[in-house]
Amino acid sequence: MVSLTTPWRGGAVAACIVASAVAHADPIQIVAAESVYGDIVAQIGGPRVAVKSILTNPNQDPHQFEANASTARAIAEAKLVIYNGAGYDPWAERLLAASASSTRDSIEVARLSDKKAGDNPHLWYEPAAVSARAAAVPARLTKLDPEHGADYAHALSLFEAAMGRLAQRIVALRARHAGTAVTATEPVFDYMADALGLRMRNRSFQLAVMNGTEPSAAAIAAFENDLRTRAVKVLLYNGQTTAALARRMRTIAIAAGVPVIAITETEPPGLRYQEWMLGQLDALDRALDGR
Repeated sequence: MVSLTTPWRGGAVAACIVASAVAHADPIQIVAAESVYGDIVAQIGGPRVAVKSILTNPNQDPHQFEANASTARAIAEAKLVIYNGAGYDPWAERLLAASASSTRDSIEVARLSDKKAGDNPHLWYEPAAVSARAAAVPARLTKLDPEHGADYAHALSLFEAAMGRLAQRIVALRARHAGTAVTATEPVFDYMADALGLRMRNRSFQLAVMNGTEPSAAAIAAFENDLRTRAVKVLLYNGQTTAALARRMRTIAIAAGVPVIAITETEPPGLRYQEWMLGQLDALDRALDGR
C-alpha cells in the first residue's frame, strides 16, 4: 500500500532506468573510408555514433592503401559506411560487395555530386559541395535512430554555421587573389583553387603524377620554367605523394624563391574539417601576399 504521506518513487526510478538505457545505448557503428568524412559524420552524429576512419595518416599516400582483414571486418559490422567513390577508394566498394547486408546503409560521396571515375576525386576541397553532401547525413542517421532525428538536424545546423565562416573566408580571398597564377604537383587543391578564382597552371603534369604515369617532356619543361621564372606565385605541394618528379619540382621552387604550400589529401588528426581548410587557406593567403 502506498502511503499518502510518503512520495511514491516508482516514476522517478522508471525515468532513471529509461535515461540510463538511452545513455548507454550502443552508438551507431559507422565506418568512413577517409577521415574527412568520418569527421563530418561525427560532427553531426555526436555521442550517438561511433566512427572508425580507415585512411587517417596524412603522411601516407592514400592511393597505395591496401585493405586488410581488420578493415573488411569493420565494414562488415558497420551500420553505415561512407566512402569517396570516383575511383579513389575502390577497396571500399569491393569490401561492401563482399559482405552484402540488408541492415547496412552506405553513402558514396561521389554519387551525391554526380562524379564518376576519371573526374577529380578530391571532393572535400569543394566546400560548397561538402555542405550539400553533409545535408544527406541526418536522414541516414535518423533512419537508423529515429528517436534522435531532431538532434541530428540540429547538429547539421551547427555544422553549417561553421561552414558559413569557411565560405566567407573563401569569398574574401577570391576578392583579393582571383586571377593569380599558381601551380601544384597534383590536382588535389583544384576545386578550392577554382572557388578562389586562381589560375592553375601545369594541369597535364598534375594529372600524370596523380595517375602514376610519366608527364611528357614538354609538360616537365613548362613546369620547371614556371618555377624558375617565377611565373607562378605559389607551388601547392602534396607531401603524401611518392613521385620523384613532384619532389624535384619542390626543390626547384625553393631554389627559385617560389613559396611552397603544403597540402594533404588526408585530414590531420585533431582538426575539424573547417579548421583544416581554414589553416591551409591562411597559409596560402600569406604566401600570395608575399608574407
